[in-house]
Amino acid sequence: MDRVKYPILTEKTIRLLEKNQYSFDVNVRSNKTEIKKWIELFFNVKVAAVNSHRLPRRKKRIGAIAGYTTCYKRMIIKLQSGYSIPLFSNK
Repeated sequence: MDRVKYPILTEKTIRLLEKNQYSFDVNVRSNKTEIKKWIELFFNVKVAAVNSHRLPRRKKRIGAIAGYTTCYKRMIIKLQSGYSIPLFSNK
């Protein structure tokens, strides 16, 4: 569970739910095959495709100390038809 950080719920990702696609922030060191196996095992669904991209780093300043925010990789998981993740359902 430490590889998948949390699900993403924004306007864009809610529109993607209609296409049976779900978005998650994952650890930067995770790859597509690890995430696919984990999602299939944990939610008992069949994954059709996995797309990933890294979010840009953002500069953050706290007083005199400047640094960058933590960087995550975002995965968009497309499920096969007939499957859904109950975490996102309205039922």
